[in-house]
Amino acid sequence: MERLARAVAGLIRSARRAYTRKWSFSSLAAFIFLASVVALARFDLLPDPIPAANGAAISLSSENTVPSGSTLTQFSTTPEFPVKIVIPEIELSAPVANPDTTDITVLDSLLLKGAVRYPTSAKLGETGNVVLFGHSSYLPVVLNQAYKTFDGIQKLKGGDIINVYSNDRVYRYAVQSVTKESANDSAIPLSVTGSVLTLSTCDSFGAKTDRFVVVADFVESHPITS
Repeated sequence: MERLARAVAGLIRSARRAYTRKWSFSSLAAFIFLASVVALARFDLLPDPIPAANGAAISLSSENTVPSGSTLTQFSTTPEFPVKIVIPEIELSAPVANPDTTDITVLDSLLLKGAVRYPTSAKLGETGNVVLFGHSSYLPVVLNQAYKTFDGIQKLKGGDIINVYSNDRVYRYAVQSVTKESANDSAIPLSVTGSVLTLSTCDSFGAKTDRFVVVADFVESHPITS
């Protein structure tokens, strides 16, 4: 019994000494751990990080993400006409007409149905400037909603995504600049480096008026999936 009591007393004294030296022990343990990590890294013995399950990425809205299994390409194999424009950021969705004439009467009549691609501008998948015009109106009551086709494009910010559809592909552009152009400013250039999309508000093709102009750079295109 006496021997057991001495053993218990010894353990208590050891515990007290360890407690009073706890910071020394902690510092020594931390030093040994860091030295071990450095040594393992030096000889490339650290384990590789665990990848995310199935390579999953954060999901965004359906208009701004590439469908699973699709292949990104810079351009389609042949130039295509735009048939629809969708800008989720400002809830814009409108059909796009592709006239084969620059006759002002024809162009103005098509503006009453939605956006209009200027006939001599680039097509989707071509190097150059795809130029789309559309009406904008902020009257409280508008009978023809085509007068509001490009309402709100002046609210876009750098990096916002613009989706332009052909019959079977989606072309994505990222906003580069948003400006207000006066009637006396120079015309929109059709010959540019790379692939660019330009949106412009328009009262009439037959008159020069102040307008909002959005320029966006091509990002990628991919097939439309069901």
